[in-house]
Amino acid sequence: MKELQYLNKYFVKYKYHFLLGIIITIVAQIFSLFTPKLISKSFKAIEEHTKHAGKVDVAFVQAELTHNILLIIGTTIIAGFLTFLMRQTLIVMSRHVEFDLKNEVFRQYEQLSQSFYKQNRTGDLMNRISEDVGKVRMYVGPAVMYAINTFISFAIVIVYMCNVSGKLTLYTLLPLPLLSYTIFKLSSEINKRSTIFQQYLSKVSSFTQEIFSGIRVIKAYSLEDQHQNNMTDLSIESKEKSMSLAKVQSLFGPLMIALIGVSNLVVIYVGGMMYINGSITSIGTIAEFILYVNKLTWPVASLGWVSSMVQEAEASQKRINEFLKIQPEIVNNNPGHSEINGSIAFENVT
Repeated sequence: MKELQYLNKYFVKYKYHFLLGIIITIVAQIFSLFTPKLISKSFKAIEEHTKHAGKVDVAFVQAELTHNILLIIGTTIIAGFLTFLMRQTLIVMSRHVEFDLKNEVFRQYEQLSQSFYKQNRTGDLMNRISEDVGKVRMYVGPAVMYAINTFISFAIVIVYMCNVSGKLTLYTLLPLPLLSYTIFKLSSEINKRSTIFQQYLSKVSSFTQEIFSGIRVIKAYSLEDQHQNNMTDLSIESKEKSMSLAKVQSLFGPLMIALIGVSNLVVIYVGGMMYINGSITSIGTIAEFILYVNKLTWPVASLGWVSSMVQEAEASQKRINEFLKIQPEIVNNNPGHSEINGSIAFENVT
């Protein structure tokens, strides 16, 4: 993420949006984790009624279940509302960053000399200020948001799981090293293929821009077929690079879900054996653990998406930085306005 360090100044600029988003995320995760505990309590209440049939008041059990259901609904609504606020805070921040970055790139374009525009194609310049900045915004907004959400979810859920059963938590987290290694390998491949795809996207933009600019010459010399063939070849190459990137990205989701499924199977088997051995006193504990594992499903699955967005943003920001680091050949040392004295006259002009 070396190239993306350039964006740190924007995180400092919008630090209050950023910090508020983190605080809201933490509170939302805490509220969302009330549900597994309440379901475990409901299981225990039913088990107590089953074990001591006739001794436990049915009305008491019903009241307990109703109370838990209402709490589940209430905490879920609060968690959902806080998640909405989180998105509003962090995604809006990313739009501000996108606005600032586009203006910064455009100001740099205005300052660069004519020789720069002779060496670079207009379509490529347009692609960097539109497509590449858009990829960077996805990093500043959704990628950062889901990364924060994933980190906080893991931290809070694992603490809850350890409080219930340390042994079962250990077995549940066994697939994580494999997950980490897989993400590392796929992320490296995505970064490489994303860079190539963005380069081809710039080539397509540059080619089409030149065609539209010189359309009168092309029609005058009947060169439509020749340029159509060139455009077709370039589009096929761009499509192949896009498909190559999409194939790697498509591996993330199924792989994450498969590893979560393995964790669920581990919870059911190990938890069942512990219940039979008496290490766990309630089936509700197993149900609670399954909910905790499933609570991690989306954060784990989003790791692939986040990693993909970060790698694409890294490739795009690298292309943007190439232009931002260029020093103009002509530097205006007096940016202010100077008073102009004298007059201009036209004499003997025909």
